[in-house]
Amino acid sequence: MKVTVCRKEHFNAAHRLHNSNWSEEKNKTVFGLCNNPNFHGHNYELVVKVTGEPDAQTGYVIDMKILSDIIKKHVLSRFDHKNLNLDTKEFENLIPTAENIVVVIWRILREKISEQLDIKVILYETERNFVEFPSN
Repeated sequence: MKVTVCRKEHFNAAHRLHNSNWSEEKNKTVFGLCNNPNFHGHNYELVVKVTGEPDAQTGYVIDMKILSDIIKKHVLSRFDHKNLNLDTKEFENLIPTAENIVVVIWRILREKISEQLDIKVILYETERNFVEFPSN
Protein backbone atom coordinates (compact mmCIF):
# COMPACT_ATOMS: atom_id res chain seq x y z
CA MET A 1 0.00 0.00 0.00
CA LYS A 2 1.76 3.14 -1.19
CA VAL A 3 0.66 6.60 -0.16
CA THR A 4 1.79 10.01 -1.42
CA VAL A 5 2.21 12.88 1.00
CA CYS A 6 2.72 16.43 -0.25
CA ARG A 7 4.37 19.52 1.19
CA LYS A 8 3.82 22.96 -0.35
CA GLU A 9 6.33 25.77 0.11
CA HIS A 10 6.90 29.20 -1.38
CA PHE A 11 9.95 31.21 -2.37
CA ASN A 12 10.74 34.38 -4.28
CA ALA A 13 13.66 34.62 -6.68
CA ALA A 14 14.91 36.69 -9.59
CA HIS A 15 16.52 35.38 -12.74
CA ARG A 16 17.44 36.13 -16.31
CA LEU A 17 17.17 33.67 -19.16
CA HIS A 18 20.31 34.23 -21.19
CA ASN A 19 22.66 32.01 -23.16
CA SER A 20 26.12 33.60 -23.09
CA ASN A 21 27.09 31.69 -26.26
CA TRP A 22 24.47 33.54 -28.27
CA SER A 23 24.25 37.10 -29.56
CA GLU A 24 22.13 39.66 -27.73
CA GLU A 25 19.72 39.56 -30.68
CA LYS A 26 19.28 35.79 -30.52
CA ASN A 27 18.79 35.91 -26.74
CA LYS A 28 16.09 38.58 -27.15
CA THR A 29 14.39 36.57 -29.90
CA VAL A 30 14.38 33.28 -27.97
CA PHE A 31 13.81 34.50 -24.41
CA GLY A 32 11.88 37.76 -24.98
CA LEU A 33 11.07 39.67 -21.80
CA CYS A 34 12.71 36.93 -19.73
CA ASN A 35 16.06 38.11 -21.14
CA ASN A 36 15.80 41.49 -19.38
CA PRO A 37 19.40 42.43 -18.46
CA ASN A 38 18.10 43.78 -15.14
CA PHE A 39 16.46 40.42 -14.34
CA HIS A 40 12.87 39.73 -13.31
CA GLY A 41 11.31 37.77 -10.46
CA HIS A 42 8.76 35.13 -9.62
CA ASN A 43 6.79 34.04 -6.59
CA TYR A 44 7.46 30.33 -6.95
CA GLU A 45 5.18 27.70 -5.44
CA LEU A 46 6.95 24.43 -4.72
CA VAL A 47 5.17 21.11 -4.13
CA VAL A 48 7.21 18.12 -2.99
CA LYS A 49 5.47 14.74 -3.23
CA VAL A 50 6.90 11.77 -1.34
CA THR A 51 5.52 8.30 -2.07
CA GLY A 52 6.08 5.14 -0.07
CA GLU A 53 4.56 2.65 2.32
CA PRO A 54 3.50 4.05 5.67
CA ASP A 55 5.75 2.93 8.52
CA ALA A 56 4.13 0.23 10.68
CA GLN A 57 5.14 2.00 13.90
CA THR A 58 4.28 5.63 13.07
CA GLY A 59 1.84 5.41 10.18
CA TYR A 60 3.97 8.04 8.39
CA VAL A 61 5.40 7.80 4.90
CA ILE A 62 7.72 10.56 6.12
CA ASP A 63 7.33 12.85 9.09
CA MET A 64 6.01 16.07 7.53
CA LYS A 65 7.97 18.21 10.02
CA ILE A 66 11.17 16.49 8.89
CA LEU A 67 10.22 16.98 5.22
CA SER A 68 9.47 20.65 5.87
CA ASP A 69 12.81 21.11 7.63
CA ILE A 70 14.70 19.43 4.75
CA ILE A 71 13.04 21.72 2.19
CA LYS A 72 13.68 24.85 4.26
CA LYS A 73 17.30 24.00 5.03
CA HIS A 74 18.39 22.72 1.63
CA VAL A 75 16.15 24.51 -0.90
CA LEU A 76 14.55 27.64 0.50
CA SER A 77 17.70 28.84 2.25
CA ARG A 78 19.55 28.57 -1.10
CA PHE A 79 17.01 30.16 -3.40
CA ASP A 80 14.55 32.37 -1.46
CA HIS A 81 15.09 36.09 -2.10
CA LYS A 82 18.09 35.36 -4.32
CA ASN A 83 19.09 36.25 -7.82
CA LEU A 84 19.49 32.74 -9.22
CA ASN A 85 22.00 33.86 -11.86
CA LEU A 86 24.22 35.82 -9.48
CA ASP A 87 23.73 34.38 -5.99
CA THR A 88 23.71 30.61 -6.50
CA LYS A 89 26.39 28.16 -7.56
CA GLU A 90 23.77 25.86 -9.09
CA PHE A 91 23.03 28.36 -11.86
CA GLU A 92 26.48 29.79 -12.52
CA ASN A 93 26.62 27.79 -15.77
CA LEU A 94 23.01 26.67 -16.10
CA ILE A 95 20.17 28.82 -17.44
CA PRO A 96 17.62 29.09 -14.60
CA THR A 97 14.55 28.06 -16.57
CA ALA A 98 11.72 26.49 -14.60
CA GLU A 99 12.74 23.16 -16.16
CA ASN A 100 16.30 23.45 -14.86
CA ILE A 101 15.23 24.78 -11.45
CA VAL A 102 12.88 21.83 -10.83
CA VAL A 103 15.60 19.31 -11.72
CA VAL A 104 18.12 21.06 -9.45
CA ILE A 105 15.64 21.03 -6.56
CA TRP A 106 14.83 17.35 -7.14
CA ARG A 107 18.54 16.45 -7.09
CA ILE A 108 19.07 18.37 -3.84
CA LEU A 109 16.12 16.61 -2.19
CA ARG A 110 17.00 13.18 -3.60
CA GLU A 111 20.25 13.31 -1.60
CA LYS A 112 18.36 14.09 1.63
CA ILE A 113 15.35 11.72 1.43
CA SER A 114 15.55 7.95 1.80
CA GLU A 115 16.03 6.06 -1.46
CA GLN A 116 13.15 3.80 -0.36
CA LEU A 117 10.82 6.73 -1.02
CA ASP A 118 9.92 8.11 -4.45
CA ILE A 119 9.92 11.88 -4.79
CA LYS A 120 8.40 14.22 -7.34
CA VAL A 121 8.84 17.98 -7.40
CA ILE A 122 6.35 20.38 -8.96
CA LEU A 123 7.36 24.01 -9.41
CA TYR A 124 4.86 26.75 -10.26
CA GLU A 125 6.57 29.73 -11.88
CA THR A 126 3.18 31.41 -12.27
CA GLU A 127 -0.26 30.12 -11.40
CA ARG A 128 -0.64 28.98 -15.02
CA ASN A 129 2.91 27.78 -15.79
CA PHE A 130 4.41 24.87 -13.90
CA VAL A 131 6.83 22.00 -14.38
CA GLU A 132 7.35 18.67 -12.67
CA PHE A 133 10.23 16.25 -12.32
CA PRO A 134 10.39 13.40 -12.87
CA SER A 135 7.69 13.59 -15.51
CA ASN A 136 6.27 10.10 -15.04
